[in-house]
Amino acid sequence: MTKALLLIDIQNAVLEGMGADDRVPVIQQAYDGVTRRLAAVLGKARSETVPVIIVQHDEAEGDPIARGSKGWEIRAEVAPLPGELLINKEACDAFFETPLEAELRSRGITHLVIGGCVTPFCIDTSVRRAVSLGFDVTLISDGHMSGDNGVLGFEQIIAHHNAVLGGFGAGAHGVKLSKAADISF
Repeated sequence: MTKALLLIDIQNAVLEGMGADDRVPVIQQAYDGVTRRLAAVLGKARSETVPVIIVQHDEAEGDPIARGSKGWEIRAEVAPLPGELLINKEACDAFFETPLEAELRSRGITHLVIGGCVTPFCIDTSVRRAVSLGFDVTLISDGHMSGDNGVLGFEQIIAHHNAVLGGFGAGAHGVKLSKAADISF
């Protein structure tokens, strides 16, 4: 089993507009905490020469994460280093119309450790798709983030997705949960 770290959409403004004004500071503080935990996992992966793949979502002009804007940029704490794979996508699914699957297969990757944003869209979709394509997944349970959605707060969204995705499977492949501090490569 060859593992890789897959970090999805950890961009400056990826959560912009996802919460009422009074919740924005709470959401931002939580996002900062998730980013710090993911940076620690990234540091561990790099020190163990584990392949690192960074995914960046591209939106059209006028969106907070419009391609080329400050909001679109990967947060500095987890920015890719030269030689690390950067995949750009335009859909929630990190595999959809991207070279991600081919890149993983060419490197012999069979297990993905995943964290990032936005939980109910890009994380959920990419985790499920990875499993259906035959990869095993470790979802970093305290390493994915969302804003509020008008019905649920981000805390509930994250808890719900951990409950739903933990143990999700397709054939012989599945998802296990692990806290960032417990990730091993």
